[in-house]
Amino acid sequence: MKEHTAKELIFVYNANSGVINSWLDTAHKIIKPETYSCDLCALTHGSFREKRTWKDFREKFTIPMSFYHKDEFLKKYKSKWLPKYDFPIVLTIDSEAMHPVITAKEFAEIKTLEDLIEQLKSLTP
Repeated sequence: MKEHTAKELIFVYNANSGVINSWLDTAHKIIKPETYSCDLCALTHGSFREKRTWKDFREKFTIPMSFYHKDEFLKKYKSKWLPKYDFPIVLTIDSEAMHPVITAKEFAEIKTLEDLIEQLKSLTP
């Protein structure tokens, strides 16, 4: 994780939007969770809904957060200058650029929701 204070966080799931994709993701998490490709989703959501601990943290956290599926993110921030990111990822944005805060590689090392929350808390002043 990068060392700096964030003013806004952008979370991008390694999943596409839409009802059918949601059903497929849910089935994948239930049938073969060890091969599910979104470590962010695996940490913050159970098979059917957002985890209560995550929801409580998210609602009380002092840094504004935005959440996107990868197709939504790529559509909103489409640019020939947008770096190629591996998902999931957490970014912070300033007037000049987006900066990775937690990369896909780093997500693979986060084992619990509590560890993720502690890393995010470290971004506050």
